[in-house]
Amino acid sequence: MKKYTLICIGLCAAMAFTSCKSSESAYKKAYEKAKQYDTQTAQQAAPAAQEAVVAPVEAKPVTETKVVDNLDNVSFRQESVQLIHGNGLNAFSVVVGSFGLLSNAESLYQRLKDAGYDAQVVKNEEKNMYRVVASSFAEKSAAVSSRDQLRNTYPDAWLLYNAR
Repeated sequence: MKKYTLICIGLCAAMAFTSCKSSESAYKKAYEKAKQYDTQTAQQAAPAAQEAVVAPVEAKPVTETKVVDNLDNVSFRQESVQLIHGNGLNAFSVVVGSFGLLSNAESLYQRLKDAGYDAQVVKNEEKNMYRVVASSFAEKSAAVSSRDQLRNTYPDAWLLYNAR
């Protein structure tokens, strides 16, 4: 009985694998059709390409190389916020948490204060969100380096530019 079951399973598997093969003629037909389409589009584009006039390129020597500091390419969000708790914001701040409830923001604020950060809580009235700021700086470069250090603990830390 087991022999017949194994033979039946083997025949079914063989039929399943052989019935789904694509024939070589199907591939050849698809290739011929694609080749014909390419030649038609090339023939239609050829007259347009012949009419185009291209101005010569003038080579100029490089006289000055501008080095762009990677800190200039750091993105930040610009929001208008009001201070709820803390000493006050500078232009650039590192936000480590955003909450819809003030109690959640205050909890993170207290943990940051206990860890030695000059934490602050601000509110974005437009979005009705409380932002927890770990540190605030006048210069963007200092804020970027602080954000990078804080990302070890808070991977979603981001920069806020106070619009007020």
